[in-house]
Amino acid sequence: MEWYLPVIWAVLIGTAVMLYVVLDGFDLGIAILFPTTRDEGERDQMMNSVAPFWDGNETWLVLGGGGLWVAFPTAYAIIMPAFYTPIILMLLALIFRGVAFEFRWVAKPHHRKWDIAFWLGSTLAAFAQGLVLGGLIQGITVNNREFAGGPFDWLTPFSVMCGAGLVVGYALLGATWLVFKTEGAVADRARQQAKWLLLGLMAFAALVSLWTPYAHPRIAERWFTPSNMLLLWPFPVLTAFCGYMVWKRLQGQHEFTPFVFTIAIFLLCFLGLAISNYPYLVPPSLTIWDVAAAPSSHIFVLIGVCFLLPMILFYTAFVYWTFRGKVRADSGYH
Repeated sequence: MEWYLPVIWAVLIGTAVMLYVVLDGFDLGIAILFPTTRDEGERDQMMNSVAPFWDGNETWLVLGGGGLWVAFPTAYAIIMPAFYTPIILMLLALIFRGVAFEFRWVAKPHHRKWDIAFWLGSTLAAFAQGLVLGGLIQGITVNNREFAGGPFDWLTPFSVMCGAGLVVGYALLGATWLVFKTEGAVADRARQQAKWLLLGLMAFAALVSLWTPYAHPRIAERWFTPSNMLLLWPFPVLTAFCGYMVWKRLQGQHEFTPFVFTIAIFLLCFLGLAISNYPYLVPPSLTIWDVAAAPSSHIFVLIGVCFLLPMILFYTAFVYWTFRGKVRADSGYH
């Protein structure tokens, strides 16, 4: 097997997942923040800030999941049954969120139930994604290259903590997006909310960073071997620095940079998790080479991705550029 093909696909899938977390994260975060105001105009302004983007943002989830199925079918066959419940919960919640987003506008003035559905679907989707993340970090029981655990192995205090942490993180992305994209009372309130959410996210990040090496010797060995410590120490330092910069920029009147540094925190945390588990795609037993498809399958689909990925990136950039600028209380896309 060409050793580099699984590496290329692991990078592609990781990139798709990270783009999904950032891009769909801020619109999920806006929905998580929905109950913080009862003002109808402010809720409309919050939704209008993501109206042109939210459905396109989910493209990256499809690319990540589809790429896993094509490039690493054995991993897909193990991970799916290991996390059936939270994955189904996530998908149903995302469907619920999407339906609520569209139906809320046409149901006015009798749309309160869709406001609740928008908030609940987004919050449950974020929480379910955190459950899957926590379960993957814990590891999956595998026997003879098949899932050999129970249906609720993923449900532990650690995975619940990861779920809560991701809800807080998405809410921070949503708040900093509102600071950047809106004005008036919505932006002012989001700026204050972002400060508390930042403290919460940094606390969860520190807890995960301490819990994982304590509970998993393989992760402790990766981070605390003397030679590795010299190489990896910039990651926690940079994460703390980005947290400080978000706080400092929120204290001033900066609008775009708090969102940028929040994205940087997510990126550094994602890279930290990748470092902790590489080269295992099904931790702690199966590497990316153990679960990879045949090289011919990798090459065949990679040719298609080489054409498709630039198109998706161009479309994404075009939409964000087209709908640049502030969303005022009296403007919108619905």
